[in-house]
Amino acid sequence: MAKTGGDVSSDIESSLYQRVHAMLRELDTQAQAGSVCNKGMLRWTLHKKVENNPATSISLVRVLVKELEKADRIDCKIRIIPLLHTLTYAVIQSAYIPDDLCERIYACLKRLVTLPEPYCTVGLNYAKHIKIEHKIPGALYQRRVIAEHSLKNEHYPFHERVFVFADPAVFPETLLNAVRADVECGALDWDTLTPQRRVLLHTLQAGLGRECHGKRISQALEDLGEDMEKYFHAIVATVEERIMDGGSESDQYNARLHQLYDEIMCSISTEQSCPASLIGAPMPSPEVSFHVWTKEDEIWNEMINFTLMPSSEHRNSLLEEADTRRASVISTISRDSGIEGDLPLNEFSLMMVEPSGGIDVQEQQKSLSFSRRPCVRWPKAGNRTTLMMEAIKESGGTGGNGSSILKDEKNFTARVVVMGDDSTLGKLAKAYHNIRKKEMRNLFLTKRVNLEMYYIPVFSQSSANSPSQENPTADVDRLTLGASLGSVDPWYNSNINNLGAMILKLAEMHSSVVGSSEPNFFLLDIISYYTRTAQQPVHIPIYSVKISFSGLDSKVVEEVFVCQLDMDFPGFKPLRHTFKDTIRGSVRYKRNMQEDFGVVVAVNYRKASVSNREVDRGITLNMCSVSIHTAPPTGNKSLESLSVDFRDPNPTKAPMPTLRVTNISIRALEKKIFTVCLDKDSSRTFKNVQSIEVSPCTDPGYSVQKSKSKHSLMEDDSGLSKYLSKTFSLPINTFSGAVQ
Repeated sequence: MAKTGGDVSSDIESSLYQRVHAMLRELDTQAQAGSVCNKGMLRWTLHKKVENNPATSISLVRVLVKELEKADRIDCKIRIIPLLHTLTYAVIQSAYIPDDLCERIYACLKRLVTLPEPYCTVGLNYAKHIKIEHKIPGALYQRRVIAEHSLKNEHYPFHERVFVFADPAVFPETLLNAVRADVECGALDWDTLTPQRRVLLHTLQAGLGRECHGKRISQALEDLGEDMEKYFHAIVATVEERIMDGGSESDQYNARLHQLYDEIMCSISTEQSCPASLIGAPMPSPEVSFHVWTKEDEIWNEMINFTLMPSSEHRNSLLEEADTRRASVISTISRDSGIEGDLPLNEFSLMMVEPSGGIDVQEQQKSLSFSRRPCVRWPKAGNRTTLMMEAIKESGGTGGNGSSILKDEKNFTARVVVMGDDSTLGKLAKAYHNIRKKEMRNLFLTKRVNLEMYYIPVFSQSSANSPSQENPTADVDRLTLGASLGSVDPWYNSNINNLGAMILKLAEMHSSVVGSSEPNFFLLDIISYYTRTAQQPVHIPIYSVKISFSGLDSKVVEEVFVCQLDMDFPGFKPLRHTFKDTIRGSVRYKRNMQEDFGVVVAVNYRKASVSNREVDRGITLNMCSVSIHTAPPTGNKSLESLSVDFRDPNPTKAPMPTLRVTNISIRALEKKIFTVCLDKDSSRTFKNVQSIEVSPCTDPGYSVQKSKSKHSLMEDDSGLSKYLSKTFSLPINTFSGAVQ
């Protein structure tokens, strides 16, 4: 690359320095109400600027590493996580990083290991990445593109896919197609050769540096067409062999890159007089599939399909095999069912009142032949896994790239992105709990798939215009879990929480355009950045509730929730007293005191404490509703508990203080019934409820192992089992996890 003048380089770095500082100032100060939705846009525009002008990538890396060293020196921890993610994301996508700059980055990241959690964890993880990138330039880019697009090769058999599930209860039906178009716009005109070509271009430029002519090698790869695939396999083999060797034999590695470069350049017939320069090879967006989440087990089904059909070519072959197998089990034609068409024609003619008129039996059999419609019974979800395992064994147990998927190797990573509100996370917790129960009985996904979950809070615009505008915080209350994740991770708050409000606005703009329009890559870029860099989970506690109904045929239903449980007694509403109602001796006061408002309930609970030595307590209360909230995730290892608020029907009484409990049971007396709503989801409302029992959810794996044990009662609190965690939680990936 021709060295530019010092003035130009300083001007570029000065402009990038101002952009980086503007991005960091969003973390230090509270944004104004009008600019909340714009938080996170600076990070996106910064990466887009470098993507459109690859010459500025090295300058951006220099600025970011200076700021990271400064943040470490002045102990400004709130800036460390954003700078780490921004720096590493820029390094991976840069066409070339000099050796001295790469060593400086690695030294800076190693110093972060002495910091507390989560800075040391994120810093150590990125230090390993930078070490690989220093010894084998372009390896991180190559591996990520291969996995995200399931590129067939023999050396790196890993597959990743992003599944976006949108809750139709949050997204208006008219905007679902627009959101789908924005999410899936990255794979409209792409084929297999496009990501392979970019891998070759980026790896050669990153390894050879200024010795590589970017424009000429890019043109040569275009001219090769399908012949380029052999060079792709060669470059993958070269990089993976050096990774296996620990990055040694650098001279031999460089010689191999030069050899591949010369072979590709020989395909160009004419020489170009333009000077040698590097060009950008933006990392292609991952494969993203959009789903309207209407069925509870849809996530599990998609994971199964992803494991069995990682590539489009193998997907077609498996579908053909499935059709052949289905044809072999089609029900046979019945001839003795008693139906007229099933009876032999010669026997049927004997029962006829009138003779057949001399018609030949064979001709009549041809004209009246009867056969049933080919059909096959679709297996239940519980038996589907067994059929899939048999299909794998019959096909030799190979995946789309020829590698065995019967081994206990997690070669598949499914990144599930859920877009919605608190009720959507409640559905996700229930689906995750059901997957865990299925897997504990027949391990299929757990051994092969890394299931990672992501959450983008989105509130519905229609709910804002609903008649319930008396409560201005109605929309905010439906995003309490998103706000909690944003409070423990400021970078998540800037990039995901605040930008989530723009999703429906962009969809409305996209759907309002008449005719064909250019795709909007903003949402896809946000999802790509989120799933690629957010690898630290925040564990949201899941609580189970046993719901008992009234009546002779009473049954018990077990459910789970992660946010809130609301109890309400129909017909019993809190009084709305005026000033005259509170004056003792007045007619209104006497009338209100004589009337019966509320329901008497029996409450048994165990108070939350650090020592966990509290005993069960019992009280009797008169109330009209109860709200049970889960404690939001916090940075310190605080006590996991439930906040219980009882609502008294008489507002003149002093309110009962909030209870902090670990488990609680509530039973209505006098044969009263109430309704229960889980996670603010109207579709998860239960009526005619007599009692509930709320407690921390137990890991289904622990429950299954306990039921299989012959001495479960004796071994419950013996040995190491009493030290193992039996609780179950929902892991949502964020950029830093829970900040200590």
